[in-house]
Amino acid sequence: MIEEVAVALDVGGTGMKCALVGADGVVRHAERHPTDAGRGPDAVVETILTVAEGLAGKACADGLTPTALGIVVPGVVDEARGVAVWSANVGFRDVPLRDLAAARLGLPTALGHDVRAGGLAEARLGAGRDTGHVLFVAIGTGIAAAHVVAGKAVTGAHGAAGELGHILVRPDGPTCGCGRPGCLEAIASASAVARRYAELTGTGTAADTSTATSRRTGSASDDGSAAGPGQGRTMVTAAEVAARADAGEEVAAQVWRETVEALADGLATAQALFDVATIVLGGGLAQAGAGLFDPLRAALRDRLTFHREPRLVPAALGDEAGCLGAALLALDQMETP
Repeated sequence: MIEEVAVALDVGGTGMKCALVGADGVVRHAERHPTDAGRGPDAVVETILTVAEGLAGKACADGLTPTALGIVVPGVVDEARGVAVWSANVGFRDVPLRDLAAARLGLPTALGHDVRAGGLAEARLGAGRDTGHVLFVAIGTGIAAAHVVAGKAVTGAHGAAGELGHILVRPDGPTCGCGRPGCLEAIASASAVARRYAELTGTGTAADTSTATSRRTGSASDDGSAAGPGQGRTMVTAAEVAARADAGEEVAAQVWRETVEALADGLATAQALFDVATIVLGGGLAQAGAGLFDPLRAALRDRLTFHREPRLVPAALGDEAGCLGAALLALDQMETP
């Protein structure tokens, strides 16, 4: 019997993670390609379609049958219409990507948001498996989230659900990339941790760094490092701040404490709103391991009153989550009457 597979692409500003995925959620083939977003949105669209065609051809050559295509992108995505509404790091504005891909490949196509797709994969195949109500939080350049209920990610009325990074946690805090002071990601994202440490130690200045908005629009690397214009200098990353805090460095410990407290405030708000069973943390900051999870669990517990404490766990699928989520979106549409 010929096996059916989904063609899946997770498109980022720098690169694309691509795969052929079976109905069991297991990757049959994987490859990566550069996005080269600087060439402009039309060139990026053409690259996406060409890569998708190549994957479908690879499936056929391997004796597999490609039955559906799933594409996920950052930014604001109208999943119902299949339109990439806006993405700064890919350059999309109102791109009807689903219809373009379906016409090119002749396959049923689903278009989704990268973080929601990652949350979907973690909820169904990864760290949140079999727990029903899951909040996936990606902490990298910014902070974004996906609320997954019974295996379905909530998109919101305008395709913008999950902007956890823009919860107000410190009204007098630093200005966020969205323009408002005190957003969670302006304090607790990986890039914010690196900036704060640089400011306190004098190893970087405001001119040396750029304020990130979120992984949805991203402007810096996921580990929070950045180089000053013309400086050729790389700041200490969030992971290094965590390590220095663990080693007892006073300034690093202060920055890490501020980060944990802000994250706990944000997650407590999320729990009051969503009442999930499991919170899955992914992204660069989550790689700090016990140095993050132990104090964060304690701080979150201190903030909860009558709300049930959720299980707080690290993501299990790594950077494959978005691609697996794209495959799930593709396969799910085949089951929809």
